[in-house]
Amino acid sequence: MKQFFAFIRKEFYHVFRDKKTLLMLFGVPIAQVLLFGFVLTNEIKNSKIVVCDYAKDYASQEVIRKIEASRYFNVQKASMSHDQIEAAFRTGEIKMAVIFPADFYSDLSHLNKAQIQVIADASDPNTATTLTSYLSSILNDFQTEMISTGKVPYTIKPEVRMLYNPELLGAPNFVPGVMALVLMLICAMMTSVAIVKEKEMGTMEVLLVSPLKPYLIIIAKTVPYLLISLLNLTAILLMSVYLLDLAIKGSIVLLFAESTLFIISSLALGLLISVRAESQMSAMMTSQMSLMLPTMLLTGFMFPIENMPVAMQVVSYLIPSHYYYVIVKAVMLEGLGFASIWRETLIMAFITLVLVGINIRSFKTRLA
Repeated sequence: MKQFFAFIRKEFYHVFRDKKTLLMLFGVPIAQVLLFGFVLTNEIKNSKIVVCDYAKDYASQEVIRKIEASRYFNVQKASMSHDQIEAAFRTGEIKMAVIFPADFYSDLSHLNKAQIQVIADASDPNTATTLTSYLSSILNDFQTEMISTGKVPYTIKPEVRMLYNPELLGAPNFVPGVMALVLMLICAMMTSVAIVKEKEMGTMEVLLVSPLKPYLIIIAKTVPYLLISLLNLTAILLMSVYLLDLAIKGSIVLLFAESTLFIISSLALGLLISVRAESQMSAMMTSQMSLMLPTMLLTGFMFPIENMPVAMQVVSYLIPSHYYYVIVKAVMLEGLGFASIWRETLIMAFITLVLVGINIRSFKTRLA
């Protein structure tokens, strides 16, 4: 065991001597969480809109007050003609315009209905749809208040309930995906060059003449990245809780246990590439194309799997990160236990055992 721990210590020296590797191991996960959390979020906030209030009555002012209180809009009050509004859209100054007619409150009082004009920039249809949806929600709130005062006699109020993410925040969607992506990036890409690097540096002979068995050499190669990945997992969870206000609803012990299984699976994938690759460049390219991109595209992180062709859905079920993404969402967001994720856990464990077995059989004890 002394020789085994000496190999592990050597691998730690390799990692911490390389500043570029350290930057990738610790800098990339933090950068990804911050980017997805604060820059690449799918929420739309502080959109500049113009409100033209030609009514200037109680009802219009109350609606405008609600719009201003929303974090989704940056309201600019102005009395603009339609030509001026169109010019503001052309220059990109605003994303939406809300126009209250002069008889807004009068129509509400006498006809029990009124209209406002909403103009949105549909050059980005997703943004336009989202902004109009936000505004509709505000108008529904105002209508509900009018009902309570008895000013609007009849209406139909939909009862909407959003499970697990009632505020429709972006963090619950991306954090599980970022966890899968970061762990796959660190484990697979870093270990994909572990064996082939020894070949290129000419130190593979030292490993082969050592008294350690092949499986111990493989384990020694993976232990540093396993520990570093667990540190990165801890950092991601801390940032999610304290920076993004995303509470962990399920068992932290279960989450770490499932993450450890996924890390081992990713390490095995990286080592499989490293054993068969001829150079570090080819190993890195193979890991990026065959592991990182499928993790981003085929796990359900960015695109729903149900919308994919059947062939791509089958491919997604062969990727360990697909099951890990499902597990993290179940444990972290929904607060479920092992009884709800045992199938995904067994499949991921089976994939891990197969990959470890292939690595041990593929490890060559001779250079020639």
